[in-house]
Amino acid sequence: MSNFSNQTRAATSLIRRLKHSLINPTPLSLARPRCFTTAEGHRPTIVHKRSLDILHDPWFNKGTAFSMTERDRLDLRGLLPPNIMSSDQQIERFMVDLKRLEVQARDGPSDPNALAKWRILNRLHDRNETMYYKVLIAKIEEYAPIVYTPTVGLVCQNYSGLFRRPRGMYFSAEDRGEMMSMVYNWPADQVDMIVVTDGSRILGLGDLGVQGIGIAIGKLDLYVAAAGINPQRVLPVMIDVGTNNEKLLKDPLYLGLQQHRLDGDEYIEVIDEFMEAVFTRWPHVIVQFEDFQSKWAFKLLQRYRNTYRMFNDDVQGTAGVAIAGLLGAVRAQGRPMIDFPKQKIVVAGAGSAGIGVLNAARKTMARMLGNNETAFDSAKSQFWVVDAKGLITEEREDIDPEALPFARNIKEAGRQGLREGASLAEVVEQVKPDVLLGLSAVGGLFSKEVLEALKGSTSTRPAIFAMSNPTKNAECTPEEAFSIVGDNIIFASGSPFRDVDLGNGHIGHCNQGNNMYLFPGIGLGTLLSGSRIISDGMLQAAAERLAAYMTEEEVLKGIIYPPISKIRDITKEVAAAVVKEAVEEDLAEGYREVDVRELHKICQSQEELLAYVQNSMWSPEYPTLVYKKD
Repeated sequence: MSNFSNQTRAATSLIRRLKHSLINPTPLSLARPRCFTTAEGHRPTIVHKRSLDILHDPWFNKGTAFSMTERDRLDLRGLLPPNIMSSDQQIERFMVDLKRLEVQARDGPSDPNALAKWRILNRLHDRNETMYYKVLIAKIEEYAPIVYTPTVGLVCQNYSGLFRRPRGMYFSAEDRGEMMSMVYNWPADQVDMIVVTDGSRILGLGDLGVQGIGIAIGKLDLYVAAAGINPQRVLPVMIDVGTNNEKLLKDPLYLGLQQHRLDGDEYIEVIDEFMEAVFTRWPHVIVQFEDFQSKWAFKLLQRYRNTYRMFNDDVQGTAGVAIAGLLGAVRAQGRPMIDFPKQKIVVAGAGSAGIGVLNAARKTMARMLGNNETAFDSAKSQFWVVDAKGLITEEREDIDPEALPFARNIKEAGRQGLREGASLAEVVEQVKPDVLLGLSAVGGLFSKEVLEALKGSTSTRPAIFAMSNPTKNAECTPEEAFSIVGDNIIFASGSPFRDVDLGNGHIGHCNQGNNMYLFPGIGLGTLLSGSRIISDGMLQAAAERLAAYMTEEEVLKGIIYPPISKIRDITKEVAAAVVKEAVEEDLAEGYREVDVRELHKICQSQEELLAYVQNSMWSPEYPTLVYKKD
């Protein structure tokens, strides 16, 4: 049976490659670029509702922007004020309202403005999706931190109190045996992207149970804003298997199951049933796993990644953004990216994010060293991993299997003046690293002692990556880093911080290593390629494209990540790199009217590939609505 399966796969691959060889080899870069149109394009949208039903449907509601002919066609005349406003006028009116309501919407002095902004934006989302995404795209730098990190952490902590109307789907331990039928309760016949969480490790805030749905909603908002995924084809999902948060278990207002988390085979069975259900109804959907505790993040990734279109953003997305930043740091030192394998890196944190970055960085180094077993083995010697118990060595008892490959040889550590469990400050002092990378979720971990030790780095320009979210969990602030280590450093964080004025006209740039630079492009590229899985090569292509996005002049100034304001352009470039890699790896199966053969042609011209991606991205424009009876 196994031989037959292998022969079938080989034959399929051969046929695919033969098809590729039959393609006209004429360079498309010499041809005039073609235009591509998405299935939505600018065609009228057929709706099966009228009157107040349209105004109460956020997918189709335009508010005061309905034209007079549409008002007549949809029985809206008299239900709206007579002045017809443009979408720009609507945005202006909303912004005036938002500025006025920011303070008024606060629930007392303890309610921060950020949460008030989220509440106002959420109300807009509830009544007019197109308008919501117009605002989000137009003001992405201001509002990305509201709908995503760091404010989304506050939202999740308070979600039971903030809940007003349902968004997304909830699958619980009580639904075992029913998920295959439940999935058909969702009204969309086509779903392109699902973000799913079990709420067990929301950012660095721990187990928030069912309230973790907020993170899935926020991520999908960015898929729409950054990648142009159609909002009618996204689905946030919470898998509620209980919570071990004692406060929530005792809270009478908590909206989730008030029981301790399922574990072991029972837990796996729930996730298995969910995956089978969603891929049965939507065979081409992409599922992003988000904020699963380390215990399950790697196991579920390995369980599903070769069978389903899925990835784990905490493990793979964080790793990709970190790799892009690490490669950028090498460039900022005035060296070529190929010198990356020479970097000495101390990593604080051995959870899912930390191990994910370590594995990706090791693979990147190995590729640069020849991509063989010797290179892969050699690359691990560039990392020193410190967790809550200190430096991880082979002497550690009950060592996490995922961290074991990075455990230092005890004799080698001894020669460096280090021992099992050595403190972070001791490791930094002895190793003198090029990079200090924080993925610990421990705020302030890079203490004055640790930063003072980094001053002894052998690097001409040491890099500090304080990547933990939300802001209060950042390992240090940029002010602390620049004031203690010195002006000539590279600084990056997971949450947004302001640049630091170093005096004399010099700026200490604070680079936000935000996952939103990559995951929207990974999702969009996978969708447009029709790739059967999301491979390491596709993830690597995404990271390398992000690393190369900055100009030499910018990186030498210490700017290693682009501004969030360019997120749609960044996503387009990243998605194009993912599509190209999927085609080269023979994983692509095509998307809608663009089959594999057409994809091969498109990928021969970078200009045409970028045009294909650009024209496949949804933009928040009001469609013409035409009523038709069911």
